[in-house]
Amino acid sequence: MEQLVILSQLEQEYLLHAIEAALPVQHARQFFLWTQGQLQALLPHQVLVCLQFGAQEELQHIECLHSTVLEAGLRSRLCSRDDGLALRLAQHCRGSGGRLPALLDAGPHADPLKAGQGLAPFQGELRELGLENMLMHGSERLPGGATFFVMFGLPHRPRPRHAYFLQLLLPYLHISLQRISRQQAQAQAGTLARPVSAREAEILHWVREGKSNDEIGMILGISGLTVKNHLQRLYRLLGVSNRAQAIARGMVLQLFDRAPLMLANAA
Repeated sequence: MEQLVILSQLEQEYLLHAIEAALPVQHARQFFLWTQGQLQALLPHQVLVCLQFGAQEELQHIECLHSTVLEAGLRSRLCSRDDGLALRLAQHCRGSGGRLPALLDAGPHADPLKAGQGLAPFQGELRELGLENMLMHGSERLPGGATFFVMFGLPHRPRPRHAYFLQLLLPYLHISLQRISRQQAQAQAGTLARPVSAREAEILHWVREGKSNDEIGMILGISGLTVKNHLQRLYRLLGVSNRAQAIARGMVLQLFDRAPLMLANAA
């Protein structure tokens, strides 16, 4: 990644067009068209998986973009929110202190000893999925959340110059994903059967702080059983089944951006 990369005139044109086309992206459809157009011209690939993480490192949003029909099983193995390959790659790269951008060749002639960043264990899985290679990059941990991007199935063996192109485009990918994630969260918030009440927002805040039902009850001056009942109603409203899922859903819906009325009076 350290070698000097000199862009050809054609590459410079493709890069400039990709940057210009990224500036007005606000919605998911615009993002899709950009990734399948100008981004593909510079960095051809079969599948792009985009992940957004919250301040607590929880996965908030995931996009799987591809221009051809993707078999459901393959999509699940790449993009599952629980143990998809893209998520595991993000966790590996962001948790091991490895350097980004990173690339991996898993073709038939690839040498596992040349797989940097401890990525050799992923080579067999890539080959099994029929993708052979990948290119990835992600932002650092930021107050507004981090992002991570994986391009699977480049038509040619990825080189440091491809990683350099992705590095140049990372700010535009990051900002675009944040924009569409926020727009989708606002749309999802409007689909709830009813608004989240002030009391439910208070309780969810203290759940995120790691408080038990009894502790929340003491803070709010109600019983732990009442807190439990509020949580059960909130779970049904958000379509979740436990505290961790409620926190993640609250992040997506930006419920924690609203200051609960009782916080000022809480100990």
